[in-house]
Amino acid sequence: VREDLRKLAAERGDGGRLQSLHDDPEAVLPKVTDEIETYWELALAPYWARIQKVLEADVFHRARQVAEHGSARVLGELHETVRWDAGTLRLVRRHCALTRGQAGSGLLLVPSVFAWPRVLTRSVHPDPPQLAYPARGFGAVWEPRTTAATDAVAAVLGRSRALLLAALDTPASTTQLATHSGLSAAGVSQHLTALRNAGLVTSHRSGRSVLYARTSVADQLLNP
Repeated sequence: VREDLRKLAAERGDGGRLQSLHDDPEAVLPKVTDEIETYWELALAPYWARIQKVLEADVFHRARQVAEHGSARVLGELHETVRWDAGTLRLVRRHCALTRGQAGSGLLLVPSVFAWPRVLTRSVHPDPPQLAYPARGFGAVWEPRTTAATDAVAAVLGRSRALLLAALDTPASTTQLATHSGLSAAGVSQHLTALRNAGLVTSHRSGRSVLYARTSVADQLLNP
């Protein structure tokens, strides 16, 4: 923690405000944790379900890319400033926290909704170097959500199933869809089973959750 504070002071050029925390952390820490909790409640908690959904979808997409095309494809498409060049990962930026001294320790890729428009790096021994990049669809986190599907699709599939398809702009779990749509989890599960049997959604496991995603056929129905 002291090392992080030292680096933060050097980067911000304001070591005086951090000195009290550095000198007597037990006295100042309660206030810091209260401020962090308040920030979480006001700035992040209202959007956390959306953030989690976008990040899980990005991880699923990158994992599928690795399986189908290899890691070079993933590394080459992370960001316009990141290039995979003959076995070397190159970052086009003025400052990079990664060092050659950590060669062989791997690289941790971290999707983020806060990294745009750049990538962020972190290198603190003994952790592996980290590269945070803008997650796919991160802009959807901050956009107002619409709960109405197109009338044409609803007329064929029913309002609830059309609503669920429209909500699957990024993969989501049954619980997330129930929260978004206002339907019961049991009802969402039944609708998703019908949509999957019709070839309109697919499912895959992510940790303890099962995420559902639209198929290309469903995309064409919603975006003719």
